[in-house]
Amino acid sequence: MSTILEDYISKHPGSAQRYLEASQLFPGGVTHDTRYAQPFPLYMTHGTGPRKWDVDGNEYIDYVSGHGALLLGHSHPAIAEAVSRQITRGTHLGASTDEEMRWARAIKALMPSVEKLRFHSSGTEATLMAMRLARAYTGKDKVIKLQDHFHGWHDYAMAGSDRAAPGIPQATWGSMVVVPAGDLNAVEDALSRDSGIAALILEPTGAHYGQLPFDTPNYLKGLRELTSQHGVVLIFDEVVTGFRASPGGAQELYGVRPDITTLAKIVAGGLPGGAVGGKADIIDMIAHRGDPEWDNTRRVYHPGTFNANPLSAVAGATCLEMVATQPINKQADAMAAKLKAGLNEIFGKMEVAGHAHGIASMVHVVLADCDCGRELCTMSHREIKEATASPAVTAMKRGLQNRGVDIMGRDAFLVSGTHTDGEIGETLEAFEETLAAIRAEGLV
Repeated sequence: MSTILEDYISKHPGSAQRYLEASQLFPGGVTHDTRYAQPFPLYMTHGTGPRKWDVDGNEYIDYVSGHGALLLGHSHPAIAEAVSRQITRGTHLGASTDEEMRWARAIKALMPSVEKLRFHSSGTEATLMAMRLARAYTGKDKVIKLQDHFHGWHDYAMAGSDRAAPGIPQATWGSMVVVPAGDLNAVEDALSRDSGIAALILEPTGAHYGQLPFDTPNYLKGLRELTSQHGVVLIFDEVVTGFRASPGGAQELYGVRPDITTLAKIVAGGLPGGAVGGKADIIDMIAHRGDPEWDNTRRVYHPGTFNANPLSAVAGATCLEMVATQPINKQADAMAAKLKAGLNEIFGKMEVAGHAHGIASMVHVVLADCDCGRELCTMSHREIKEATASPAVTAMKRGLQNRGVDIMGRDAFLVSGTHTDGEIGETLEAFEETLAAIRAEGLV
């Protein structure tokens, strides 16, 4: 009987060959860190709805969902039509367009906290601008960041990361204050001790879109009270959770309004794009005022060749208008709930330590058990990280791919509005077979 790894190698010869070629082109052979895998990553050719295909002709039920960008699944007809029509009219007109206003209105209709906004090309750009705006607005330099929370790869965002950060000047860390996630007392202590704090930024559902959750409703409300008391700008990084945790993001789901919100992924309908929105007086730090002293000394400078480009604008507007008027989130959430319940049933039936947790259409698997309610996992963050670092998790990723299921990272399912009962049933069957294979190899 072949091993999970042997099956992986035999099923994907085309990907193996391409990885050899790519290793001569790209560092590590990949163009995104999360696509790195040994002995090689998979190479995909196309996708439709909740499914995609690789270069060897293997079909997959897809839960990577474009790294979280595809709430409408792959190649949605409405998005394809809108982009195809626009591409014949112009990909970059070097000017303001009606499309960018339509896109902005679609965002504002779903997120009342966004009074004004500015477009970017990625989530990393968005969080960098959010921090800069907060510093410019308050006249203070420091930003509080929660341990392990991910805000892109720019220098400031890497503070308190669970990854090493060579190449970043040590002086950068002096402007970042890292506190433990979920600890309101730690935030209060930092704010009371240091009057130079401009903002606090966090993923509102916990690090890595809820993999490391906290007591979300109470914690977010506590942060809102503390930051308001101290005159500190509260930034919600909703790059992943925006329009996924609910049509209005985590802020609408939990009823807590931040001062600034960062957006990407779903906001651009599957194309490159990001945005920073929030209170008008903060976002207006970018505005020209016709006052030389203001414009030359206080105004936040913001160019960007592809800001609000027409292709991303029409894709984003089309997507968000559908989210506002159709039960897309309801379908995704329902399928995620069915998936999560099925995964937990399999763990119990097979008597394997593990559980699935998460909110909305984001499902995380931990190969360790706990007594949580399967929404907000109550294991310590250290325990969750230790569990997800095990060889069994790598085997789970490969085993699912061998059986036609591709998941985000090694342990998450991002469900789209195009997944149906059929896909969920097939996924659960593949998961049970994968878990049996992992156990046969003595990994659980």
